[in-house]
Amino acid sequence: MFGKNLRRLRLAKGLTQAKVAELADINRRYYQEVEASRKNPTIGVASRLRKALKCEWTELLKGL
Repeated sequence: MFGKNLRRLRLAKGLTQAKVAELADINRRYYQEVEASRKNPTIGVASRLRKALKCEWTELLKGL
């Protein structure tokens, strides 16, 4: 669900995976794995992703 939320928020803001990864200061490939729900981010990475997407925790964690 976290990955689906990431994708939904990213697309709603018109950002590419590479741009979100850059804004969050994480590896693009790692971001792709998180968005595809193949990897779970640490709380630190989740926090950076939330800031990069300029969203609330409730939006990012919806359904979890």
